Amino acid sequence: MADEKKQTITIDGTEYNVADLSENAQNQVLNLRVTDAEIEKLKQQLAIHQTARTAYARALQEELPKKEVH
Repeated sequence: MADEKKQTITIDGTEYNVADLSENAQNQVLNLRVTDAEIEKLKQQLAIHQTARTAYARALQEELPKKEVH
């Protein structure tokens, strides 16, 4: 963990040096980081899908018959 941010973790306002934590605690830190990265990836995918859905809805709207104004 060469990155300064990766060497410490703050939990409930207390900063911990990851290297000083037990092996089990270090594994949980790793699990949290992996999970956070996956959540961010899913958020990005959701944004992409929402954008695509909006584009499809607009394309459909263009294909619908136009209402006549009387």
